[in-house]
Amino acid sequence: MNVSDLRARLKKLASPADARSLQRFFKTGPSEYGEGDRFLGIRVPVTRKLAREFRELPRRDVVALLQSPIHEERLLALVILVNAYQCGDDTECAEIYKLYLAQLDYVNNWDLVDSSAPYIIGPHLLNRSRKILSRLARSKNLWHRRVVVLATFYFIRQNDFADALRLAELLRNDEHDLIHKAIGWMLREIGKRDLIVLRTFLGKHAAFMPRTMLRYAIEKLSEPERQRYLRAGKA
Repeated sequence: MNVSDLRARLKKLASPADARSLQRFFKTGPSEYGEGDRFLGIRVPVTRKLAREFRELPRRDVVALLQSPIHEERLLALVILVNAYQCGDDTECAEIYKLYLAQLDYVNNWDLVDSSAPYIIGPHLLNRSRKILSRLARSKNLWHRRVVVLATFYFIRQNDFADALRLAELLRNDEHDLIHKAIGWMLREIGKRDLIVLRTFLGKHAAFMPRTMLRYAIEKLSEPERQRYLRAGKA
């Protein structure tokens, strides 16, 4: 199996109608966040099935897919890498982590970030230096910033909230709604595990948080508490 075989399979599975729908959904028009991205029209479950089938694809071919202008090819490459990371030994995991960082500019839409960063960056940095998170959080690249926010999802699952809270404060005034949504999502996940931590953060920051970020963060709270924080946000 090689990348040519895989691309032939993808071509057979393509749906022009689904491709048009996905291009609208992922905002690929002029000046939109996914401007110029191209789709074949292949659903995610099919992509994941192909990733399992082509799990032995040579790494150079995986990189070729990741550098593709076709969205589904990039997603497929990332799913292959995530699956390999989860099954790999320390050496392979380190190689995948380095490859991921080297190719980070191709992880360039929210679904690509969300399906990879918590499963490669997060676990790799759990017991290592996390200085790279601060560097990427200050990147001008929207997707680099979302990568670091989503990487903290893995830490949150281990009840390690410090970096997620630090990044939430650092990126609170980010210019992009997709960062507001990601931070609000992480805060909501923290609240599922420790309401006191979430309430403490909201007590300090709710009045200054973008509306979208705040709404995501308080989604699982009781209605009276939600309304109290929303009023604080208006103030």
